[in-house]
Amino acid sequence: MPAARVPFFVAVTALLAALLAAPVAAAATYPNPGRVTGDVGVHDPSVVKRPDGRYLVAYTGDGIALKTSADRVAFSGAGSAFPGGAPWTTSYTGGSRTLWAPDISYHNGRYYLYYAASTFGSNRSAIFLATSTSGASGTWSNQGLVIESRVSDNFNAIDPNLVVDDQGRWWLDFGSFWSGIKLIQLDPATGLRQGSSMTAIAGRGGGAIEAPYIVKRGQYYYQYVSFDLCCRGASSTYRVMVGRSTSLTGPYADRNGVPMNSGGGTEILAGHGSVHGPGHEAVLADNDGDLLFYHYYADNGAALLGINRLTYDAAGWPVVT
Repeated sequence: MPAARVPFFVAVTALLAALLAAPVAAAATYPNPGRVTGDVGVHDPSVVKRPDGRYLVAYTGDGIALKTSADRVAFSGAGSAFPGGAPWTTSYTGGSRTLWAPDISYHNGRYYLYYAASTFGSNRSAIFLATSTSGASGTWSNQGLVIESRVSDNFNAIDPNLVVDDQGRWWLDFGSFWSGIKLIQLDPATGLRQGSSMTAIAGRGGGAIEAPYIVKRGQYYYQYVSFDLCCRGASSTYRVMVGRSTSLTGPYADRNGVPMNSGGGTEILAGHGSVHGPGHEAVLADNDGDLLFYHYYADNGAALLGINRLTYDAAGWPVVT
C-alpha cells in the first residue's frame, strides 16, 4: 500500500470500528439495577410506601403476589392478596388463579389495588378493584369490576394505573396492544368508573405498547409505557419509554415532539448486558427522590426486580441512574 494512503486507510478503519461499536456503547450507558437481596423474583411490580416506612410490592401471580421490605434492599414474600382465590375473576382467566399487573397505592387510610384478569393474547379482559386497611395477605375486599373489554372491542382492559390529579380527581390509565393506552375517570368515593368517556393517550397503530404509568412532576405529567415484547425470558425486548404533557388527559409527546398517540416515546431504559427486556415500570416518590421499579429477565430467563433512581435533565426529562 502506498505510504500516502496509510493515513486515509487508518482513518476509514477507525470510523468503521466506531460505527460498529456505537450500538454497544449506547446500550452500555444504561445502568444496571440497584442492589436488591432476598426474594426478588417478580413480574409487573407495583410499589407503595406504608405509613410506617416499609415498602409493599404487589405483582403478577396467583391471587396477586405480595412482597415487603424495610429498607428497599432486602425483600421477602408476604403471601397474596387473595390466598383463597378470586372466583369473581375466573370467567376472564379461563379458571386460572393468576391475576395480572396490579397497581397498588395508599389513600385516606386505605390501600387500593387495581388488577387485571385475562388470558395471554386475548382482549377479553377485566380490571377489578380491591381495598384493605392494612395491605396484608388475606385482608383485601373485592370492590367490584372497574372496566372490561370484549373481543369485539379495540382496546384491552389490563395493566391499570391509578392517577390522582392536582384537583383531587381520580383517573385510571390502562391498556395493551390493540389501539393502545386509554384513560377513564373514576369516582373517588368508590374507586370505580365514573361516566362513560374514554380518552386515547398513547398508541402504536396496533403495535406493542402497554404498562402505562403516569406521574406529575413540576408542570408536567409524565406518561411511562413499555414498548415491544415481554414474557419471553432472556429473548424479551421490553423497553421503557416516556412522554409528557401539561395536561393529564394529554396530548402527550416525546422529547422530539412526536405525539404518543402516533407512536412517540423517548427511550430511557432498554436491555443491556445481562439485563434483558426491562419494563412494566412504576415510579415511587421516596424521601431521597424518585425511583423506577420494574422487572427484567436474567440470562436464565428468570424475572427479577429492578430498582434505579430517576433524575431529571436540564430540559426536565427523566434519566435512569
